[in-house]
Amino acid sequence: MIAWFARNGVAANLLMLLMIVGGLHAAVTIKREMFPLFSLDTVVVRMPYRGASPAEVEEAVLIRIEEAIEGIDGIKEVMSIAQEGIGTVSVTVQKGYEVTTLKDEIKSRVDAIPSFPAETERPIVEELLLDRNIIWLAIYGEADEKNLKVLAEKIRDEVVRIPGISQAEVQGSKNYEISIEVSEDQLRKYGITFDTVVQAVRSSSLDLPGGTIKAAGGEIQLRTKEQAYTGADFGEIVLITHPDGTRIYLDDVAEIRDAFEDEDIFTRFNGHNATLVKIDEVGSENPLDIASKIYAYAEDASATWLPDGVELVA
Repeated sequence: MIAWFARNGVAANLLMLLMIVGGLHAAVTIKREMFPLFSLDTVVVRMPYRGASPAEVEEAVLIRIEEAIEGIDGIKEVMSIAQEGIGTVSVTVQKGYEVTTLKDEIKSRVDAIPSFPAETERPIVEELLLDRNIIWLAIYGEADEKNLKVLAEKIRDEVVRIPGISQAEVQGSKNYEISIEVSEDQLRKYGITFDTVVQAVRSSSLDLPGGTIKAAGGEIQLRTKEQAYTGADFGEIVLITHPDGTRIYLDDVAEIRDAFEDEDIFTRFNGHNATLVKIDEVGSENPLDIASKIYAYAEDASATWLPDGVELVA
């Protein structure tokens, strides 16, 4: 072959030109990624059960989920973990079965379980994928936990609006929580039972559809939009209305705190309180392009709108 190319210089030059053009095209169009995206062939079901012990989570959540998904074709192994306040069921998919199809089947069966305790939250069913993390942003300085989280959420919302970046997540901070501490003395003062308070909160903080009303001009949709989102909203819930029109509010018998969950989460950066924003690569996004845009954003935010005493670094 070498002798043939030596006698046919034109063919050799054409081959060399083709290789150069192909290499240049590949250099421009090749996909760049930190780590390839692949499925772990695992479906995870998570269900929060606030305040429950691991034994209660196992009995009320995990066993019922395992019984519901038993018999689904394509399940290789089921592993359940009961923790305080949450239960997790990991389902390993057999080779040859479509993970997405199996996930939909598991979700439909779990959603159809009617006997979960009232204190549980909606189950989360998702396919387990490896995150393709590109870069982190750290917001730190002389500020309290709440202000740092508010700043981190603002930064997250601005980052995902940058062209070429579609996924960012706040981490390293506690979740918001509204705690209601009912005073026994105040309950006695107003002649109210604790069950009355519980029922009032459950029945008043709702966002539910109420059907439709057919009229000559069309249909009118009814919806109850009384979901309370802040401590002040919960404080305005009416517990009792007396015949003379006076009302007893939740704020009259309880101390309402709009704060964070009681968790052992502490994030420090350079010796200061901090909150983090994680930026991931999605689809065909370019990790080098993401990193350069994040560095530019961090420099601009630090120089323009961040409050005094707070720093942002990538």
